[in-house]
Amino acid sequence: MSESLALLLLVLVGIAGLALIPLGLPGLWLILLGIIGYGWYTDFSTYGLWFLLAEIALAFLGEVLESWIGFRFTRRYGGSRRAGWGALIGGIIGAIVGVPVLLIGSVIGGFVGAFLGATLFEYTNERQAGGSVRAGWGAVLGRAAAAALKIAVGVGMLVLAVVVALFSEWQGR
Repeated sequence: MSESLALLLLVLVGIAGLALIPLGLPGLWLILLGIIGYGWYTDFSTYGLWFLLAEIALAFLGEVLESWIGFRFTRRYGGSRRAGWGALIGGIIGAIVGVPVLLIGSVIGGFVGAFLGATLFEYTNERQAGGSVRAGWGAVLGRAAAAALKIAVGVGMLVLAVVVALFSEWQGR
């Protein structure tokens, strides 16, 4: 396989990873595996240790930011810390329950689960329906913002990897 074909494969794997992120699946980690695979194919002459560590750090950062943003939006809309946990747990359960509905099921399930989890956990804490629903709405907005940010991190990881690979190829290593 030529290096150009390997680079095309990296881009395709990266695009697939980006498509997985809104579904609640590990898209950043698929992108990272594609980058490591391309590095392995080029005997790691394209990507050095520091580059790979930076890409791994970006993937971890995307995961941490996803959780933090979900909590932050839930809190911003009046939810307690407990509601934040409800949004996180509900979003995961909802995404899993939604898997049988092809493609869009896990997305819808994740949003509905985050809303229900935050609302239920907040209601059992405060016993006020209005505040609980606001916290649930915050969880939905947080999930959307987190997915958008994670996609941005994934695009950054992929663009960086492709630019470094093209520059390395242009330099003739």
